[in-house]
Amino acid sequence: MRVMGVDPGLTRCGLGAVEGRPGAPLNLVKVGVVRTPSDDEIGARLVAIEAGIEQWLDEIRPDAVAVERVFAQHNLRTVMGTAQASAVAILCASRRGLPVALHTPSEVKAAITGSGTADKQQVGTMVTRLLRLDAMPKPADAADALALAICHVWRGGAQSRLAEAAAKAAGATTTPAAYFRGRGRAGHPRGTAK
Repeated sequence: MRVMGVDPGLTRCGLGAVEGRPGAPLNLVKVGVVRTPSDDEIGARLVAIEAGIEQWLDEIRPDAVAVERVFAQHNLRTVMGTAQASAVAILCASRRGLPVALHTPSEVKAAITGSGTADKQQVGTMVTRLLRLDAMPKPADAADALALAICHVWRGGAQSRLAEAAAKAAGATTTPAAYFRGRGRAGHPRGTAK
C-alpha cells in the first residue's frame, strides 16, 4: 500500500509518502513541503497548495491519502489556515477517487511512538528509525506528513481489510472507502452505540 500523508498548513504544507504494509518494513517514497509566502493573498496561497498537492499525486500515485484532522487551537487564524489547507488536500484526493483518512495528532503520535503526548522531536526520531533514514526529515512538517502516512499504513490497512471482508460477507461490491463513508468511528453505523 502506498500512502501520501499531508500535514496541512498555509505557510508550509508537509507532504510525505511511504510504501509498505502492517508488520513489514516501510519504505520512503518521497518527502517535502509546499511553501507559500505569508504576505500573499489567501486565494493565491490555496491555489499554490493545490498545485503542489496535484503534482505530488501525479508523481506518487498513492492508494490513499492521510490528512491531519484539524483540531481547535487557541489561535483562530492558525486553525483557519490549517483547515483551509486540509480542505484543499481532501478535495484533490477526492477528485481522483482516492480514499481519504483523517487522523488526529494524538492518534498519529500514539501509532508512531506509543504515546499520544509525544513531542515533535520524538515523532521525528521514530519516523527516522522506522524508515531507516540517515537524518531526520526537515522541516518538522515533512516528518509529520510521513508520520501520518505511516499511521495510515498501519491502521488504514486493517480498516480496508475489514471493510472488504464485510462487503464480501454482505455479497456487495462496496469499496472500502464507500463502506467507511457511511460508518462512524471504528466502523459502527452512524447513530448506533459503540
